[in-house]
Amino acid sequence: MAVGTPFPEILSAARAGAPWAFEVLYRELAPSVTGYLRLHGALEPDDLASETFIGLFTGLSAFEGDEGALRAWVFTIAHRRLVDDWRRRSRRPQLAGGEDGLPPTAMGGDVEDDALAALGSATVHQLCAALPDEQRTVILLRIVADLSLEQVAAAMDRSVASVKALQRRGLLTLRSELDRTGAPL
Repeated sequence: MAVGTPFPEILSAARAGAPWAFEVLYRELAPSVTGYLRLHGALEPDDLASETFIGLFTGLSAFEGDEGALRAWVFTIAHRRLVDDWRRRSRRPQLAGGEDGLPPTAMGGDVEDDALAALGSATVHQLCAALPDEQRTVILLRIVADLSLEQVAAAMDRSVASVKALQRRGLLTLRSELDRTGAPL
């Protein structure tokens, strides 16, 4: 954790119910968890992130491991919440966000910054949408969640070799899509 307090102390305090420790864990992990869920097309990424952290906080007493293991566990919970959400949506189809199929984004402040952020966000969403689900999951868990191959394999219930193959194919697909569209790197 980048807060100055050693991870074992944060974990111990969180297990004891210290609000400051929960805040530290949430502040450190929530942005990347929400980003992961958003890039996967979750209609309510903030709600799924909240469900993820409820799972983290209720199961924290049984957790064993270091900071990397906690991060992997949080993204495993997030991935499972996402899969549950996909299953729910497949049973009860809902309308997507905007006209372009992208989730709505909140704007405000500087118009130029908002326009550039929207263009960048749209490009990332389009690139991610070009990937098959499993390749997108691997790429996002590796890049957004910063998980190792072994951690991604555990989160997805796959072998390390299949995760490597999915990652390679996903990166090749992204490269091809970038070359095709001429989007800047």
